[in-house]
Amino acid sequence: MVAAVLLAVFFKAYTWMTPFDEIKLIRLGNYAASLSLGGALIGFSITIGSALMHTADYREFAAWAFGAMVVQMLAYAITTRVLNMSKDQIEANNAAFGGLLGAISISIGVINGACIS
Repeated sequence: MVAAVLLAVFFKAYTWMTPFDEIKLIRLGNYAASLSLGGALIGFSITIGSALMHTADYREFAAWAFGAMVVQMLAYAITTRVLNMSKDQIEANNAAFGGLLGAISISIGVINGACIS
């Protein structure tokens, strides 16, 4: 139950920090937005899943969850800055860019999850 609440908190925080409205874009059929957001959710969930299996108590679990949130948001911020990509790429439904953002998020989640074990 706590993990599901944390996923919802991450969803809200992540969609708040991005410069576009993922939900609106996804409702309009924007693949780039769904790939980017989906990858971020999966990446965060990978770390949460690992934390559930490898932490001793809720405090340690919460610390890893908070760290995963921060790292996923930093990964998004750094990737978009380094690649000089703007919200226009997602809004224009550039699925290749959305897929890249999603893949980076998943990769970061796998690395974070492995750090816990």
